[in-house]
Amino acid sequence: MRIPRIHVDLPLAEHTTFDLPDGAFQHCCKVLRLKEDHPIILFNGQGGQYHAKLTNVQKRSAQIAVADFVALDNESPLKVTIGQSISRGERMDYAVQKAVEAGVYKIQPLFSERCEVRLNDARLEKRVQHWQQVAISAAEQSGRGIVPEVCFPIPLEDWVTECNDMLKLALHHHSARPLAQFSQPENQQVALLIGPEGGLSEPEVSLAEAQGFAAVALGPRVLRTETAPIVALTALNLLWGDI
Repeated sequence: MRIPRIHVDLPLAEHTTFDLPDGAFQHCCKVLRLKEDHPIILFNGQGGQYHAKLTNVQKRSAQIAVADFVALDNESPLKVTIGQSISRGERMDYAVQKAVEAGVYKIQPLFSERCEVRLNDARLEKRVQHWQQVAISAAEQSGRGIVPEVCFPIPLEDWVTECNDMLKLALHHHSARPLAQFSQPENQQVALLIGPEGGLSEPEVSLAEAQGFAAVALGPRVLRTETAPIVALTALNLLWGDI
């Protein structure tokens, strides 16, 4: 029996019952067509998960009976915050989804010089909500108990100036310095700057380096902006994390 894993944006506690939120109800009872007493795994992104089951399933509503809490130990010890230059449509969705699956700690979307996406605040708010839902779905699928935050977009210049993580890296294929030459950060925190489809401009690289970022290459090939987070996170976790 397949047991679906569902995210709910609610406080959770053992041995309680509550009404299933509308979105979760639609997914469980309308899309998956789950019946009463079907087991479910619940999590709210705050760590761990809960065994639960559907109860009192009606035409337009259902309840969840929460059972036991299960602690999870599958978060990377390496806390990587990615500064991801915004890319168009599905490329950004893919970058967010795969970064979450690969263990990212936080995602900061950035406006950069070669970024082609221009949105007003209202549309940006909707995009952030969409990206956060992509992150939630990826956390559901990958078994994570924590949902990484997707922050509101800011200019690249602001982020590199404010960023104070121990190890700060900027992906730049013109750099000859490979990741393996860097020392493991003492506090296990890494900031990783990733450019858009056209890459970071030389002034942006210079600015980042002036703020303590080191240019790093991930091999001799040029990676797409949506591929770079996966490769970088995999390499970082292979060196200093849980791979």
